[in-house]
Amino acid sequence: MSIRSGVLVIISRVKFKTGSRFFKSLRFRIMIILILIGIIPALIVSFIVIRGYVNRAVSLRIVNVQNQCEIIADTLVSEGYLADTNNPNVDSELALLSSVYSGRLIVVNNDLRVVKDTYDLDTGRISVSTEVIDCLLEGSTTSIYDSDNHFIEILQPIYDKDRQCIEGVLVAAISTNEILQTAKRMEWVGTAAILLVCLLVLFGGYFLSAVLVKPFHRVTKAIEDMTDGYAEDSISVPDYTETQQITDAFNTMLSRVKNVDNSRNSFVSNVSHELKTPMTSMKVLAESLVAQDNVPVEMYREFMEDIVQEIDRENRIITDLLDMVRMDRKAGQLDITKVDIGGLLEQIVHRLIPIADLKHVSLILEADAKTEAEVDELKISTALQNIIENAVKYNLEGGWVRIELKNDKKTFVVNISDCGIGIPEEQQEQIFERFYRGDVSHSREIEGTGLGLWISRQAVLLHRGNISIYSTPGEGTTFSVRIPLAFDGGKDKKVTENA
Repeated sequence: MSIRSGVLVIISRVKFKTGSRFFKSLRFRIMIILILIGIIPALIVSFIVIRGYVNRAVSLRIVNVQNQCEIIADTLVSEGYLADTNNPNVDSELALLSSVYSGRLIVVNNDLRVVKDTYDLDTGRISVSTEVIDCLLEGSTTSIYDSDNHFIEILQPIYDKDRQCIEGVLVAAISTNEILQTAKRMEWVGTAAILLVCLLVLFGGYFLSAVLVKPFHRVTKAIEDMTDGYAEDSISVPDYTETQQITDAFNTMLSRVKNVDNSRNSFVSNVSHELKTPMTSMKVLAESLVAQDNVPVEMYREFMEDIVQEIDRENRIITDLLDMVRMDRKAGQLDITKVDIGGLLEQIVHRLIPIADLKHVSLILEADAKTEAEVDELKISTALQNIIENAVKYNLEGGWVRIELKNDKKTFVVNISDCGIGIPEEQQEQIFERFYRGDVSHSREIEGTGLGLWISRQAVLLHRGNISIYSTPGEGTTFSVRIPLAFDGGKDKKVTENA
């Protein structure tokens, strides 16, 4: 049984929690990581140790056999064994060495004839082995390890007594099965140890992972406790950096949701009031006309003009709501055309002059040379008009609003500055949220739904642009809108020329 199959058997026999939910959990992944951390080093160490043992054992076996072969080679010469093989002492030494190392010894004379074979297979035959011939010619001891057939072959030259010439070769073929069997036993022991480590890590990891993920369960429990409504206090699980980051992100999200909820409630209240007021006014005016006979034309005209103004007021509120819905759509809904931005600003200023005249606010337009850009004219017009109209509404009596248009060949920038009441720093990040209306005292005096700046920012973002604000309370505010001249809407973008 291999190590991999053993691990799989152990894992399959452990009773995990049922369902795919557990196998996707952090706890399960921690267990797997711990198992891999335990197994991989063990496998590497086992491989290195066994391979090192085999190489070391083979090297020692070669050295020992070579030493024995040198001794026997000297004995063969001193006993004249190559000339007369009838020598029981030499035969017993050859048989003993063959038996000790579970091998075969062959003695070949310089005529390449086998004079002795401990297996009695090739005695009297001619040996034409390349290794034997090379050993006779070169006179050096040679060792060959055949790992596929599991044996070591050693060729020892037999010199005469004066060591001047080579009289023969002693060939020893030694089996390495004993070494390989020992290595295999070591591998089995290593496998058992790895499986034991795996089992210990598996159960240890199961309980350790429970401890590690416990803080995450507390985070989940804290969030679930809020199902009946928003908690007054934020949650905190500071056990780990990760749980602290999760709870901080959740608290931030909760704070934003609360703000949106408060803004929505305020929006519902404001819109209800804004919708109800013109309806009430129109009803009172209409009832006054109905209740009177022979109403003078002048009074009739005056009442009808008032009714028209209330209808316009109602229409502006509904338009803001529709714009909010449209701005929630993706950029694919943009109707991109080439637009003269300077001309567009002139139209906006012209439309807002009557509103500015009511507060005696001067509108000043300063534009560079003709600036054309690929934009959705309706959305950009709405965005810029909302910002300029706010600059007029939240301005001082007799103040000014300056609109500057610039371009740098890649983008165009519209800076809208006023000398109005300004925006406190703590409110500058919130004014772009939907339904948000700044200072309550001013909000009550000035009509609106709190959607204008949100609509403006969405329109700018859809055009891959950005909008920023610089304001000092009591001194004024500057909105800066930067939008690319060319709309990067992908390869399917279609741009039409404005007539």
